[in-house]
Amino acid sequence: MNEKYRKQLPGTSLMYYDARQAVNDIEPGAYDKLPYSSRIFAENLVRRCAPAELTDALSQLIYRKRDLDFPWFPARVVCHDILGQTALVDLAGLRDAIAEKGGDPAKVNPVVPTQLIVDHSLAVEHAGFEKDAFEKNRAIEDRRNDDRFHFINWTKTAFKNVDVIPPGNGIMHQINLEKMSPVVQVRDGVAFADTCVGTDSHTPMVDALGVISVGVGGLEAESVMLGRASYMRLPDIIGVELKGKLKPGITGTDLVLALTEFLRKERVVGAYLEFYGEGADALTVGDRATISNMTPEYGATAAMFYIDGQTIDYLKLTGRDDEQVKLVEHFAKETGLWSDALRTAEYERVLSFDLSKVERNLAGPSNPHALLPANELAQRGIAKHMDAPEDGLMPDGACIIAAITSCTNTSNPRNMIAAGLIARNANKLGLTRKPWVKSSLAPGSKTVKMYLEEANLLPELEQLGFGVVAFACTTCNGMSGALDPKIQQEIIDRDLYSTAVLSGNRNFDGRIHPYAKQAFLASPPLVVAYAIAGTIRFDIEKDPLGFDAEGKPITLKDIWPNDEEIDAIVKASVKPEQFRKVYDPMFSLSVDYGEQNNPLYDWRPMSTYIRRPPYWEGKMAAANTLKGLRPLALLGDNITTDHLSPSNAILADSAAGEYLAIMGVPEEDFNSYATHRGDHLTAQRATFANPKLFNEMVRDENGEVIQGSLARVEPEGKVMRMWEAIETYMERKQPLIIVAGADYGQGSSRDWAAKGVRLAGVECIVAEGFERIHRTNLIGMGVLPLEFEPGTTRKTLLLDGTETYDVKGEIAPGAAMTLIVHRANGDSVEVPVKCRLDTFEEVSIYSAGGVLQRFAQDFLEAEVG
Repeated sequence: MNEKYRKQLPGTSLMYYDARQAVNDIEPGAYDKLPYSSRIFAENLVRRCAPAELTDALSQLIYRKRDLDFPWFPARVVCHDILGQTALVDLAGLRDAIAEKGGDPAKVNPVVPTQLIVDHSLAVEHAGFEKDAFEKNRAIEDRRNDDRFHFINWTKTAFKNVDVIPPGNGIMHQINLEKMSPVVQVRDGVAFADTCVGTDSHTPMVDALGVISVGVGGLEAESVMLGRASYMRLPDIIGVELKGKLKPGITGTDLVLALTEFLRKERVVGAYLEFYGEGADALTVGDRATISNMTPEYGATAAMFYIDGQTIDYLKLTGRDDEQVKLVEHFAKETGLWSDALRTAEYERVLSFDLSKVERNLAGPSNPHALLPANELAQRGIAKHMDAPEDGLMPDGACIIAAITSCTNTSNPRNMIAAGLIARNANKLGLTRKPWVKSSLAPGSKTVKMYLEEANLLPELEQLGFGVVAFACTTCNGMSGALDPKIQQEIIDRDLYSTAVLSGNRNFDGRIHPYAKQAFLASPPLVVAYAIAGTIRFDIEKDPLGFDAEGKPITLKDIWPNDEEIDAIVKASVKPEQFRKVYDPMFSLSVDYGEQNNPLYDWRPMSTYIRRPPYWEGKMAAANTLKGLRPLALLGDNITTDHLSPSNAILADSAAGEYLAIMGVPEEDFNSYATHRGDHLTAQRATFANPKLFNEMVRDENGEVIQGSLARVEPEGKVMRMWEAIETYMERKQPLIIVAGADYGQGSSRDWAAKGVRLAGVECIVAEGFERIHRTNLIGMGVLPLEFEPGTTRKTLLLDGTETYDVKGEIAPGAAMTLIVHRANGDSVEVPVKCRLDTFEEVSIYSAGGVLQRFAQDFLEAEVG
């Protein structure tokens, strides 16, 4: 684009675009003051932006202005199979719509390289103490997901630029970290910084390598796949100085849980964070990746680390090609992305965090930013001295699930070696897992199993019930599988307070398992300890885990490994050849796009997994009226995408379960809500299906809000199950609105949290604030997000759900609009609200009815033109 700045990378045959010169041409010396993220954005603009727009776009970065949108062109899109498959189902449906309008469907393809990793489909039906659990779980996964995998296999040859990593190979973020990200890309002889978007909120894990990698909704990912720029305004870029060093015995998990609480309190929502300082310098990429993975838990968009010696060491450790490793270092030093060149970066806001203050931690219950220091369990009321249960019965607070799961922590060799050592030490002293604990080990990469075997620690974990059950995202995603029927029945009969402890990143109510009333996040070694304890009502720092042969109590400190031993085993057991052995064959399998597949998918009419989407039909193709809206729900603060569209197991008495039974699906194969998101008829029945929902329109005779998936249909005032209320309103063609509190849409980047409400007829959501990814998903589905002015809430307006609503005003970025509330008594009130279409691109998408409708319009216009 801007050939003036295209130069030869010194010492190589490659070209690059000199962002330093481009920036300094506008403001001499400005490049050295730019934060790391702005330097990467600048290079992206110089390489991809139209010359006429370049000066204005770069000026946004140089002068920290936020009055114009600038384009960002990510180099890659990475997807897990749930949202990735859903995105490709949308594209297959788009091909049908294009064909029906006379266009060529074969021309509808991802333009940007798209990598789909099948990692979200496996449930832990067979626990880690069962023989051949991995093989048994994989067989169930294949059986349950036959329709889905049939469609995914079709995409391999039907679409250009789509690579698929089949099930059983690991978690997308860990594979991205260990293999897929080259850190520096080379295409057509040009070297440039790797960037990507991913259909999962934890995509920023790869920020640990110095790669801008952000989570987006499936709909935004579809837009990027199809070659559109991701338009943005300069985000807040906050410097986070890490001081000091971790105390002995403190893990990267303990650090990130403390950081998550700290950063949430500092209100970094939507910001790009850049970690630096002596503390950051000393952190391994494993620890950095744990911090970056938790980005959505503290509400940020990105959590960047610069490229330095730790990055190079990690690339070598994970078996990257020697020439590629040299290129990364050379390119980073030449372009100002190496750590030393960042000492002059200036931030508008700086936070400081002292690593030496971090203690052993858990998080919970219910929120990943609810820090729970292990030495405060008793004073917080978590650990309680309870009467011993009768023989054979579970105790209060029984830990029914203990899972070493999720890429958050299984990507960190120190964490995994520590878990193996604590298991070894426990076995030596005769400690055992409690019989009611469903334990599991589901690493995000096959390399974990290899280095645990190399260290002779896998047998120790297996002895305690932590055998490998999967290489996939399992318990953390609510795919924890069924409990032993006897254990489940005891929980029901005794109304037992039962819990889960997992090494994941999410512990929202109702997410981990329907019968785990609360869940706690912890490091992998601490998960092992809780499997031995068997209950959360236990002071893990002080109470005895058991007794030795002489009757002396054994406590956590007696089995906790020391740092020197952990580091020595990591050095001896984690080897580059393990990563090459895993990934070389995985990425050498290429499937060519060919003529053998029909460009149109042959939809299976009875499938409950894959169905032609309806987004170009009926009311989905009609413009919003924004008049006469009735509220589907009045909601409080911190509504998560798990509330809006849960991902966990489908129960028989749910709306989705009843539908699947009608469709002839046996209950044991209902699978999870997440796996059915390619079929809108099943997936829409998940809308607000979380049993932990509090819809403030539904109250008891005392005025207390009733918990459950419930709604009140107006004007009758009749309370019914949420899905029946949605069906009622759909039959009436009644347009709907949702009114909510702060931080609406926290959690996973779940497009169905927007698709479900749109299919229900929701045209507008008014809230005190929105989480970034969910807001963009709403816009991508043609739902208008509006924000109350500070101080105005559903409570100050005395809303009770009997009202109807109109919206008036010009739809423009950040525009002042008016919400008109018509009360049942005939009174009306006009409420000022802010339009949360933040850019002209978002206005364009919303006005077209959504991302897919917009693309169809543009595609057909181009075909005719």
